[in-house]
Amino acid sequence: MENGARTAPPVIVAIDGPSGTGKSSTSKAVAAQLGLSYLDTGAQYRAITWWMVNNGIDTTDPSEVAAVVGKPEIVSGTDPSAPTITVDGVDVSAPIRGQEVTSRVSAVSAVPEVRARITELQRSIAAASEHGIVVEGRDIGTTVLPDADLKIFLTASPEARAARRHGELKGADLHTTRESLIKRDTADSTRKTSPLAKAGDAVEVDTTNLTLQQVIECVVTLVEEKRAGK
Repeated sequence: MENGARTAPPVIVAIDGPSGTGKSSTSKAVAAQLGLSYLDTGAQYRAITWWMVNNGIDTTDPSEVAAVVGKPEIVSGTDPSAPTITVDGVDVSAPIRGQEVTSRVSAVSAVPEVRARITELQRSIAAASEHGIVVEGRDIGTTVLPDADLKIFLTASPEARAARRHGELKGADLHTTRESLIKRDTADSTRKTSPLAKAGDAVEVDTTNLTLQQVIECVVTLVEEKRAGK
């Protein structure tokens, strides 16, 4: 598989969808299986949010957020087996998943200057990928990489997504988790700049009744078909 991946033409895959659809697990597994790089764009928005919180920036004030958006240095590692993210040289892969960042990331992500800064970073990483890359997020196929070779939109029922996220968040209340996901969906889908949306030419995959392995196999097949046709 490794040699085959290296001789195949590079392919850029955009995987979008709301939280709890299996984006991260699927994207990492597909990238690893096919010898591609991997980029978690959500982690970048969380990273800049973490920096804002730790530097006393009022994340509810778009003008204050916009004024400092260029200050933090965000570096994303693209190895699917061990993706990394640092801010000013500090490993933030754990703290960016905390509740404080989670509760503020939608507001920070909605600021146009933040999206412009992170989108530019994402495009440069994708362009530098030698063998191809799987990029996951919420606006990859529509805004960040509209010319991606393959666009996939993962979806699932709110109940299924809440159950999955509930399993990840130990001790969390299932109803609260579901309501939080729906609230995040609304915020992401209705923001003025690059809202969460399915690209017109994206392949939709409903993961509600699929196991993670089935979703991975489905996406791998789609990528291999696209790569074979290039």
